Amino acid sequence: MENQIFQLQYAIDTFYFLVCGALVMWMAAGFSMLEAGLVRSKNTTEILTKNVSLFAISCTMYMISGYAIMYGGGWFLSGIAGGESLVADALGASAENGFDGGSVYAAPSDFFFQVVFVATAMSIVSGAVAERMKLWAFMLFAVVMTGFIYPMEGLWTWGGGDVFGMYNLGDLGFADFAGSGIVHMAGAAAALAGVLVLGARKGKYTADGKINAIPGANLPLATLGTFILWMGWFGFNGGSVLKLGDMASANDVAMVFLNTNAAAAGGVIAALIVARMLFGKADLTMALNGALAGLVAITAGPDTPSALGATLIGAAGGALVVFSIVTMDKLKIDDPVGAISVHGVVGIWGLLAVPLTNDGATFGGQLAGLLTILVWVFVTSLIVWLVIKAIMGVRVSEEQEYEGLDLAECGMEAYPEFTGTRGSGM
Repeated sequence: MENQIFQLQYAIDTFYFLVCGALVMWMAAGFSMLEAGLVRSKNTTEILTKNVSLFAISCTMYMISGYAIMYGGGWFLSGIAGGESLVADALGASAENGFDGGSVYAAPSDFFFQVVFVATAMSIVSGAVAERMKLWAFMLFAVVMTGFIYPMEGLWTWGGGDVFGMYNLGDLGFADFAGSGIVHMAGAAAALAGVLVLGARKGKYTADGKINAIPGANLPLATLGTFILWMGWFGFNGGSVLKLGDMASANDVAMVFLNTNAAAAGGVIAALIVARMLFGKADLTMALNGALAGLVAITAGPDTPSALGATLIGAAGGALVVFSIVTMDKLKIDDPVGAISVHGVVGIWGLLAVPLTNDGATFGGQLAGLLTILVWVFVTSLIVWLVIKAIMGVRVSEEQEYEGLDLAECGMEAYPEFTGTRGSGM
């Protein structure tokens, strides 16, 4: 009987992990649609190519080296077979804890759940460097980011390893439940380094300090992408509970889902209000970024606040992202989709908000973790971007940028029937 109960728990936890992983994988579609909607139509095909490619590269590099670095497993998933010995070991541990202990699931489901997080971090970079970066330079960076840079900071956080053998973030009281810092801020740090090396799009900023808006081509597509991301985030945060096979875990999952949704809603409302105060209009792009900001803000600690608390944390993120996007433009940091603000600036807020509701986290620990991730990812990414720039260049020519990256990099247009002449579409 005990074995049968365990096998049921094992099946439930494994299935839950896989379903949540599939939801997070669906976020790749959300990022693709969001970015395609917020760039000009002449760059749509290239954006979509980047998003498909980065997902494939992330899965492959994390399999080759990333998972081994982050969790000390074998190369090429050696030892991640999930066979009878694993089940027997898990049965012993579960029986010892009366089926109330840690989650028990097939090891390949853990890899699958982890790898889609890696792809999410890399997707953040894609939007920030859009419309002027060489496709193959981006993909070369993706190899290093997903195979080494991200797994190293993952080792120091979720992997439990000491930072260069000097200090342990867990011992300092660092907590990041589903990755406001480990995933989102890390992706934004890599994106910021890339944007600084790359420079702004032509015509975005003038010599006299004027900021020219470059509107996206398809706001319905951007809105669809946002809703897909909102939905996928339930797997992102909910799956990070890591277990469903008992009543306490089921209650935790339900609360995480509730708080995730509440924070997104708070982010939208706050962003709309702030945008109305600043611009006099209900800005849709700010509302979309407000939803994502609310989601990023709650990701570091969706398990401990009340629903109202989660709404307020998300609302603070939604308000913050509007001010951040405006500030980035004043600093002439050109980010076509607002990724650095949404995932970076609000990711910082998400980490710092955790101790407000989680007694196990400390502000000192959060600050230490924040700085460790930020410095590591930004510095290493900057070095890699500069090396790639020296080897093959990172930016397309001015003529190619004007023509559009669809033709320059992919040789095809996303909307050929709507352009009067090839490459002239906005």
